Amino acid sequence: MVKHIVTFRLTGTPEERKEVALRFKAALEALPEQISVLKSIEVGINENPNESWDVVLTAIVPTMADVDVYAKHPAHLAAAGLLAGHKDMRACVDYEF
Repeated sequence: MVKHIVTFRLTGTPEERKEVALRFKAALEALPEQISVLKSIEVGINENPNESWDVVLTAIVPTMADVDVYAKHPAHLAAAGLLAGHKDMRACVDYEF
């Protein structure tokens, strides 16, 4: 199994970032029903104002190749599109466990 962990820093006011993060979270949480290789996904929105990252997701897929299947799936691309114009930075770690 592979954990795919991604964190995002968004642009805008705190209120704008929260609104975008909530829409993104809802879209991501719907993905396991749409992408067969996606075994689970957990999405967190930062609540600590002393930290600069806004959203983190942890997705689990069976293999490293499935990370690519997930990433290229149209439903995932649509969810990622919600960050258009709002994404400042992205960091990712993928590892087998």
